[in-house]
Amino acid sequence: MASLDQSQRASLEPVPLPTIYDCVTAVEDRTAERALVPIENSVEGSVNATLDALVFETDEVRIVGEVVHPVRHCLIARGRIPLEKVTRVVSHPQASGQCARFLRERMSAAEVVSAASTADAVRIVADSDQPWAALGTRLAAELYRCVVLEDGVEDQAENETRFVWLERRPGGRTADGGGATCKTSIAFWGLADSPGSLVGVLQEFAGREVNLSKIESRPRKQGLGRYVFFADLEGAQTEPAIADALTAVRRSVERLRVLGCYPAASQSGR
Repeated sequence: MASLDQSQRASLEPVPLPTIYDCVTAVEDRTAERALVPIENSVEGSVNATLDALVFETDEVRIVGEVVHPVRHCLIARGRIPLEKVTRVVSHPQASGQCARFLRERMSAAEVVSAASTADAVRIVADSDQPWAALGTRLAAELYRCVVLEDGVEDQAENETRFVWLERRPGGRTADGGGATCKTSIAFWGLADSPGSLVGVLQEFAGREVNLSKIESRPRKQGLGRYVFFADLEGAQTEPAIADALTAVRRSVERLRVLGCYPAASQSGR
């Protein structure tokens, strides 16, 4: 666990929750001190449930760390059955997307249905007497006493997921990454309805030589053509160039939120 020493890890009490939304809001509601949620996959891109929960469902939750983990999916069943006998494959939509070629080429006769998580998918299959299979981890297969029919069914061998640690910051105070290799994640919305308004915002960073390692948009959920923009900046928000850029951007948008400032994955345990 990134940014936790051995004694802190030993004192943690894991709290399993069914969805990403539940994990994020548990931190906001103080029913959990921390949450670890996926935010980006190298094959399927951003995890929209995490981005939406951070912006639309919480005010005080901040990203305080990240870790990149290699992802290896298995096709799992309650007992050993031929693949052609499987009538349904259950998994989280992200996992199904990461195994799309395998499902298309090897499991085309099976119905693909969604579950809240890959672990929940394996639990569903374990509890059913139907010829179903799940996409999940080998550990989940062991926990639910299932068998692995196929290992490594992900489409890309270098499949990786970036997870973020979330904490609640009293009074909305944002953490300082506190290191040379930091990342600052932001969200902003409400740009002026005029040509070049987004370019103008981005120029506030480019003009100060602040590198954006990622930028994307999500619907603002208030009608077509209205978006929230997410960006990751290389560096800590306390660095003068980044601090100045954020101040300038705040003058150009309706709202800017710093979602977190934290050690980059190379220091967080990658």
